[in-house]
Amino acid sequence: MRKQYLILALFLASIQWAQAQFSLDGELRPRTEYRHGFGSLIPENVEPGYGISTRVRLNAGYKTDHYKVFVSLQDVFVWGENRQIKPEDANNSFSIFQAWAEIKLGEGWSTKLGRQVLSYDDQRILGGLDWAQQGRNHDAGLIKYKKNDFAVDVALAFNQDYSDPTGFQSVGNEYNTSGFFSYKTMYMAHLSQKWGAFSGSLLLMNNGFQNDAIGLNDIANLQTMGVHLKYGKKAFSLAANLYLQTGEAIYGAGYQDVKGGFLSSLDFGFKASDKIKLGVGAEIISGDDKSSTEETGAFFPLYGTNHKFNGFMDYFYVGNHANTVGLIDVHASANFTFNESSSLLVKVLNFHGEQALPSGEKSLGTEVDLVFSKAFKGYALKVGYSQMFAADGMYELKNTPEVDAADVQNWAWAMLVFKPKFLN
Repeated sequence: MRKQYLILALFLASIQWAQAQFSLDGELRPRTEYRHGFGSLIPENVEPGYGISTRVRLNAGYKTDHYKVFVSLQDVFVWGENRQIKPEDANNSFSIFQAWAEIKLGEGWSTKLGRQVLSYDDQRILGGLDWAQQGRNHDAGLIKYKKNDFAVDVALAFNQDYSDPTGFQSVGNEYNTSGFFSYKTMYMAHLSQKWGAFSGSLLLMNNGFQNDAIGLNDIANLQTMGVHLKYGKKAFSLAANLYLQTGEAIYGAGYQDVKGGFLSSLDFGFKASDKIKLGVGAEIISGDDKSSTEETGAFFPLYGTNHKFNGFMDYFYVGNHANTVGLIDVHASANFTFNESSSLLVKVLNFHGEQALPSGEKSLGTEVDLVFSKAFKGYALKVGYSQMFAADGMYELKNTPEVDAADVQNWAWAMLVFKPKFLN
């Protein structure tokens, strides 16, 4: 009998040990959207878009005293895109979202290798883009150091798209993947330090772009550098960004020299009470005056969570608005907490071009965003509504004459989020 008890105790201990080392969790996130002017102005008498998309993730992690391993499998699909009993996925959306190993090197040092999310500061330049169902990741190696309130991360990436799927191509390293600032190489350093209520970080990043498919054999190198500052004490908070860009970037079918590109922002926050938080701020992103076809002064925020900024309707810098008139965004927000489980965000944003449009117009319009959040036992509900009140410049920018545009430009959505923990 004692032997049986001993075996049972060892079995239970092994389960507890395994649970301490191995984790398994998931995410199911269906979202329905009504699009009547999302991303761009919709013409009159054009039927709005409506659909339901779902993100499914299965995350597995394993941890020892010396290393960690994490794998995240993902599928993103729109309801109905696969016909009944179809043997394969219609859009090949199943993917490995993350797959990395982190090795401890001692004395605060570690290295993280593989497909991973690079997310820093307020996610303005590098972010996980979690709003997008597919998210954003990078195939990179990361060297990390942390001691007390100081940290430094150095990332290195070399991307390839072999034409031979069975292995390495025999010669050359041409990279033909293009769009959304897909890079051939990346070198990045991020340094951060905290001093009590104040914190600051420095970002230095070089991205090399190549597209042999359009005859661009050389690599264009774009440098992005800047600082993120944050202060918070009692009811008051302050955040600021200042980033510069220089070098070269691929726009259309050729390279352009980037000179004088900048992004600057300043945001104030105030906690009026336990139930109300207020915010006001402004952001300026440089544009191009089109005075030269070989040179541009436009800044692009690259790999940030751009949906978080410049309005939730994604009119700017979300697969659009590159190398154009830039943006001046002045905004105010209020977040109302009704109870422990529900809240409402109200945000108003006014947009102008940093450069004038060909007509001389700068005013682009005003957007209102509303987001209601409710937490239940084990899952959450989010509901949003946004409306764009376009100005004369917006019709010119989006190449949709006002007489042809719908009177109301709006977008509504609702999303459920389930995050079950199968083993922790």
